[in-house]
Amino acid sequence: MVGASEKPGKVGTVVLENIVRCGYAGKVFPVNPSHEKIMGLACYPSVSALPQTPDLAVIIVPASAVQAVVEECGERGVKAVAIISAGFKESGREGYRREAELKRVARSYGMRVLGPNCLGLADTSTPLNATFATRAPQPGKVAFMSQSGALCTAVLGWSEENHLGFSRFISLGNKMDLDESDMLEDLENDGNTAVIAAYLEGISDGGRFLEIASRVSRSKPVVIFKAGVTQAGAKAVSSHTGTLAGSENAYAAAFRRCGVLRAGTVEELFALARGFTSQPCPRGARVAVVTNAGGPGIIASDALERSGLSLAGLEEETARRLREGLPEAASVYNPVDVLGDAGEDRYRLAVESVLADPGVDALLVILTPQAMTRPAETAEAVARCARGCEKTVLAVFMGGEEVQEAERILREAGIPNYRFPEGAVETLRRMREYSEYLSRRSEAVVHFEVDRGKAMEVFESVRRQGRNELIEVEAREVLAAYGLPVARTALATNLEECIRAAREMGYPVVVKIASPQILHKTDVGGVVVGINNTDDLVSAYERVTNNARKFFPRADIWGVLVQEMLPPSHELILGMSRDAQFGPLLMVGLGGIYVEVLKDVSFRLAPVSEREAGEMLRELKSYWLLRGARGEVAADIEAAEECILRVSQLVTDFEDLAELDINPLRVLENGKGCLAADARIVLKE
Repeated sequence: MVGASEKPGKVGTVVLENIVRCGYAGKVFPVNPSHEKIMGLACYPSVSALPQTPDLAVIIVPASAVQAVVEECGERGVKAVAIISAGFKESGREGYRREAELKRVARSYGMRVLGPNCLGLADTSTPLNATFATRAPQPGKVAFMSQSGALCTAVLGWSEENHLGFSRFISLGNKMDLDESDMLEDLENDGNTAVIAAYLEGISDGGRFLEIASRVSRSKPVVIFKAGVTQAGAKAVSSHTGTLAGSENAYAAAFRRCGVLRAGTVEELFALARGFTSQPCPRGARVAVVTNAGGPGIIASDALERSGLSLAGLEEETARRLREGLPEAASVYNPVDVLGDAGEDRYRLAVESVLADPGVDALLVILTPQAMTRPAETAEAVARCARGCEKTVLAVFMGGEEVQEAERILREAGIPNYRFPEGAVETLRRMREYSEYLSRRSEAVVHFEVDRGKAMEVFESVRRQGRNELIEVEAREVLAAYGLPVARTALATNLEECIRAAREMGYPVVVKIASPQILHKTDVGGVVVGINNTDDLVSAYERVTNNARKFFPRADIWGVLVQEMLPPSHELILGMSRDAQFGPLLMVGLGGIYVEVLKDVSFRLAPVSEREAGEMLRELKSYWLLRGARGEVAADIEAAEECILRVSQLVTDFEDLAELDINPLRVLENGKGCLAADARIVLKE
């Protein structure tokens, strides 16, 4: 431990005290040239003076001295270093330069580094507590890693009060070398860890994270609270998809792809971790509720319905057993109300009966403390009934001091207790979500026969002209090359060409302004629909070009697009924006002028499977309009799904593609397909 001290309040003192007091059985070498002994341990003037090469060096010296110590560790053959010292990239330009040089040195020696600027790390099974926290983590089955050292210390205090134990406790700090993916990979095969929980502000390598998390989440639950996902500070983008995507939706799509459970708050993070460490995941969505109070039973029922779970229908045999053993006023159907004066005997009968019902996948046991309630005895009865049961059992013993002993009994029996029904239901929902993920088989991505060469030819032509944005006609060529149906369209650079194109296409037609600077054509009067003759066409041509010059006097006006008038249909938007971390992010939503107003959209990382394409449409609030709700004509949903899959293949094939919008994608009535009415493609700069 380089920087060990015996001066009260010094970080070097606290860390060494924690290592010594935790019961670490290995050798500890304090390093400090000013001392011969610290805490009864022989102290050495330098790393090179140590009698043997340590497995781990913990460094707590001023930032300016860290590099020299790391070099000395490298020369001594140390392969693992935890740098607690601050003053690196978190401190500004000079610190950033210092950290970059430190990374170069560490790599030259093949050394792995935790930090810098971190709280340290703890392992309760070794045991080792090499942190400067005032509390030591209690043993348990949850491995926790955090980018915030301050949050680590707060969590330790909270976990002690809430009796949550940890297998590993890791402060990642600046993640100069070791990051969340490294930790996931290490924890995958750690027999002391049942659940991996994390607080992250960013992910170092999105592709590597997806690969590792997808594998690790198959063996144990990974629950992450991701902070810093708002649009604030995000780089401006010009497409609908890019505007709506943001890092929030990219992370949500990434976590969904790899089976990571997203926690909305730190409290939820540990509520989920507690549920996963002590109970099996429910095999289905059918939940029974046993309660001694009607109100909480109703609250639980409402929460279950909102969460997509369901109240289990109890078999008649179960109802008969309950009817015979409970008072006449009790409810023997789900929720089972054992009444306010219920003792442990009624709870035992109800819990045993419900758990024996084959139509029940999970059970919520609710207790409110009445004058005649015996919470501790009831908790013991519930624990006995749940022992050896393969169904999920969660408790909601509501109250304060009067249920503390009952909470202890439930906790020791492996039954998590929640203060209110909503928290228990949310945990059940997420456990069910994870169970469904595990049951999902690996899905092959559909590959269509496409003309990739034609698309490449268009992109290369655009690049040669010094552009990175395709005009709509070019974008349509690319879509057509990938088998996406496009509306017949022609670019007219003058009025004469416009008239000729309309006559060849046949009236009615649509006229749109053609300019790379004018994205929202409708907003500036740049679109005229339903043109039925040449006189109207001339008027429309003049109107859209005049409006374009009026609102965008500096825009490049390439002419107008003449397009066939499409039949009435549903409008979707289908697009992609390339996320810096995770790659192409697909979006589908209610299209036309409504997309940014209603924001009825769904996201997935490309490439998507057939199942994911279907899920994207079903997640839309407007999905039932596509299905033909309230007299609407049913849309060709299968054709829309194929369009999603074809765009997925396109944006996966070309990493040079930065943004893509098909808006609107006109979804015709069932059996008649789709047509891309407007398209925009932008290449990377």
